Amino acid sequence: MYSKVTSGGVLGVEGLLIQVETDINDGLPMFHMVGFLSACVKEAGERVRTALKNSGFQIPPKKITINLSPADIRKEGTAYDLPIAIGIMVSMGLIPNDKIENTLIMGELGLDGRINAVSGILPVVHHAVKQGITRCLVPAENAEEAALIRNIEVIPLRTLSEAESYLNEKAVIEPAFVDVEALLDQEDMGELGDFADIKGQEILKRGMEIAAAGMHNILMTGAAGSGKSMIAKCLPTILPRLTFEESIDITKIYSVAGLLKKGQAMITKRPFRAPHHTVSAIALTGGGAIPKPGEISLSHNGVLFLDELPEFGRNVLEVMRQPLEDREVTIARIQGKYIYPAGFMLVAARNPCPCGMYPDLNKCTCTCRQIRQYNARLSRPLLDRIDINVNVRRIDCSDLLEDKRAETSAEIRERVLAAQNIQKERYRSESINFNSQLDGKRTKQYISLGRAEQELVREAFEHTELSARGYNRVLKIARTIADLAGSIGIHEEHLKEALFFRYQNLTEEAEGNMQYKGMKGGDRYGV
Repeated sequence: MYSKVTSGGVLGVEGLLIQVETDINDGLPMFHMVGFLSACVKEAGERVRTALKNSGFQIPPKKITINLSPADIRKEGTAYDLPIAIGIMVSMGLIPNDKIENTLIMGELGLDGRINAVSGILPVVHHAVKQGITRCLVPAENAEEAALIRNIEVIPLRTLSEAESYLNEKAVIEPAFVDVEALLDQEDMGELGDFADIKGQEILKRGMEIAAAGMHNILMTGAAGSGKSMIAKCLPTILPRLTFEESIDITKIYSVAGLLKKGQAMITKRPFRAPHHTVSAIALTGGGAIPKPGEISLSHNGVLFLDELPEFGRNVLEVMRQPLEDREVTIARIQGKYIYPAGFMLVAARNPCPCGMYPDLNKCTCTCRQIRQYNARLSRPLLDRIDINVNVRRIDCSDLLEDKRAETSAEIRERVLAAQNIQKERYRSESINFNSQLDGKRTKQYISLGRAEQELVREAFEHTELSARGYNRVLKIARTIADLAGSIGIHEEHLKEALFFRYQNLTEEAEGNMQYKGMKGGDRYGV
């Protein structure tokens, strides 16, 4: 007898439906599985056979053929165990065929018939709803995750016997429910710092505010102990809360990576990933024998913090160049192409020299050659993709002792949220949300300069190393600064501040050329 059960798999971070076809016929007793299967999927035969026996269901001594379709897509993981078992039971006549119509089934089987959790449930269920599936049977541990998707009935199962009883209407199982709004309202910032705790560093705080408002990449350069890492860890406290769509996108990635904690149905905080500088290129971008998302994708809609940037391997840093532009990672394999989202905000920190004490010549022990070689570890194309640069000065003792009230993260966050709302309204008809996402065509469409502003940019071209990419990034930074100020147009003061934050980490010769027109900070910062 023939039967067909709908299951699902993951390609990249997107789900796809897999049809599990089962045929039981007379012939030499055997259990044969086909359909471009990985080793762990082929092993499902033994798990299913033993789980059925230990659950009280005897498999007849016949020829059993299992096909996972479409056969040109490689099947990975253990989520096909339960649909294979259900397909065999339908073919044996233990479950009516109409009971599995329009139903998605996923789950791993233990040898005792227990149904264990699997990774990648959320993207599959999300895709299944779009295909008209109205019910899904999933492991109880994955039920809350699957229930995040609306318009589908999620049935949590614990054992194979329970699945048979439910499908034969011998038992009633209440569908899983998750209060998504209540989850999104939960926001615990207790383990993070607050901008009010950071003494001094007003220029750095301003740079962080601009970066957060437009989701711009930012690089901090300063002596050891000047507060770079501390303020980077405070950055999530000034970023807006996740929307439902953003949360689903992030949760799908963590589901595929198998990083959702037990009892955690949804990612409700913006990711903050801080890999060590010994991280490999594959761990950063994703991939492997069985491709999985890397740190870049795990930072999607959040922050990727790279501390001690020059200490990372040059090949590791260079692989970020394409994701920083395209906002996605493409991994090609013989069996297919995997695309992972990479809409992250890069926050990086570095010391000015190997010992970390430059420009204090009384403490710095590095030679000019050592400093030059140290900074040469970062290529110009990579640095050109970083929007904002901030030179972080050492904090004076007077700043530490001064009991002066500083702005809190909540106060800065209000301005950031207001600026982002302006951007979302401006780009409501586009596929982007922030100024940093503007490409060349959209930059020309949404950003225009007056005569005085054009003259300022022209002079910047003549006196600095401004490239075409750098020009567009200056315009995008200026647009964000104008949004923070609530200004409809971009004025000279916005461009000057944008140029100041764009070119703080140039060579000494270029910095010397930035003295004109107040581009070194002007009266705003008193530098």
